[in-house]
Amino acid sequence: MELTDLLPLKEWEAFEKEITEKTGLSVNVFNTDGIRISTHHHWPNKLCPAVKATDKGQAFICAVAHMNLAAQAARNNAPVFEECDAGLVKLVAPIIAAGEYLGAVGACGLLLDDGEVDTFAVNKITEEIDEETAEELAAGIGSVSSDELTELGEMIRRRVDSVVAAREARLK
Repeated sequence: MELTDLLPLKEWEAFEKEITEKTGLSVNVFNTDGIRISTHHHWPNKLCPAVKATDKGQAFICAVAHMNLAAQAARNNAPVFEECDAGLVKLVAPIIAAGEYLGAVGACGLLLDDGEVDTFAVNKITEEIDEETAEELAAGIGSVSSDELTELGEMIRRRVDSVVAAREARLK
């Protein structure tokens, strides 16, 4: 089963955009390989696109955070969140249908509670973004509370559960 067996791509993209508009987070639906299924893009800050533009930033900050949290979310069948190595929050909610893990909804790009960007880690991991530049790019990044993320994770879970239930009802 594929994610598009649950919803057409345009509806997944509308779902991503809706959550982005409500939260300011970068929101995407990912397949089991951690690949975004839509072309929807939203940068909640100036640092994330700079990090993702570097091979090491994408591979060792963004992808690692997503894959680790996606595995944990799938294993526990529950949304999870924590900070990536750059110090920004990443939330992942699993998409499971008929007992099969199909992918995840990921949301990221703000600071958690009173967190701060780890400019030292950004510099060391990317090897391309110096600390001063990282600090400049991180200026003004908004924050989100743990309570808000818990609520968002549950909202995403309810929406995904209703999509899965609707598909199962169509198959009966």
